[in-house]
Amino acid sequence: MDLTTEKKFAAALSITSNIVIIILKFIAGIITGSISIISEAIHSLSDVLASVLTFFAVMRSSEPADKAHPFGHGKYEDMSGFIEGGLIIFAAFYIIFEACKKLLGGTAAEIDSTIGIYVMLASVAANFLVSSYLFYVAQKSDSVSLYADAQHLRTDIYSSFGVMLGLLLINLTGMAVLDPVIAIVMALFILKAGFSISKSTLNNLLDGALPQEDLNKICNIIEDFKPRGVIDYKNLKTRKVGAEKDIELTLIFPEDMTILDCHKVCDEIEEAVEKDLGKTDILIHPEPYCQREKCLQRGN
Repeated sequence: MDLTTEKKFAAALSITSNIVIIILKFIAGIITGSISIISEAIHSLSDVLASVLTFFAVMRSSEPADKAHPFGHGKYEDMSGFIEGGLIIFAAFYIIFEACKKLLGGTAAEIDSTIGIYVMLASVAANFLVSSYLFYVAQKSDSVSLYADAQHLRTDIYSSFGVMLGLLLINLTGMAVLDPVIAIVMALFILKAGFSISKSTLNNLLDGALPQEDLNKICNIIEDFKPRGVIDYKNLKTRKVGAEKDIELTLIFPEDMTILDCHKVCDEIEEAVEKDLGKTDILIHPEPYCQREKCLQRGN
């Protein structure tokens, strides 16, 4: 299975598993009358919408560049990840709203938590398997949208597990008030994940620079090539477009170094950067170094 096909399969698997889980959660929530289970169903609904967005983004981002999008379609993945983060945030606020309404309204009635416990356990197991696979494919393909979808499912694991423990406590103690309290606690964790995803993808959409770790790797590679003639560098610009990292920089070479030798060094630097950072698109501008007096004499 090639990488593009595997990305599409992973996105489709996420959609299918989420649909099954959401149906089970809504049924269990209605039967038990548990706000925490219904909140989890709403959270899973946002997962389904996010998975559909991911599938669409993966399909579009895999298309080659065209006249309308000469730099490719990688931004579709960043856009998808940003919308997913927004969906997570919306789901978290809705859960908090419903739980607070139940707490303040004094409607935390007795619930039968047995069915909910089994459904939450099944949800934890299914989402763990699917999210692990999504993380694997996302890392291999450097897919922003698949990573966001995997992170989305991972938050569902934590929240489902927390709800399951809460239902066990309710079953043991009979304290139904724990139900909305658990829902609020889980919503706060979900909210944190949503803001984290939105922040990282917004940085990509606004052409923010690569992480400092990546910038350090680029600088270290350039340092390694100084014995080959590289004197210095300037105008380093970076950004991330979907799975691809765009890099531009100017390298300073000795003025008597031939164009052919400069070109060879640039090619080797590009290969070294791609080997270290993954999929990259690098544009290097070689520039001769000369003393200021000579440059002024030449009119530079």
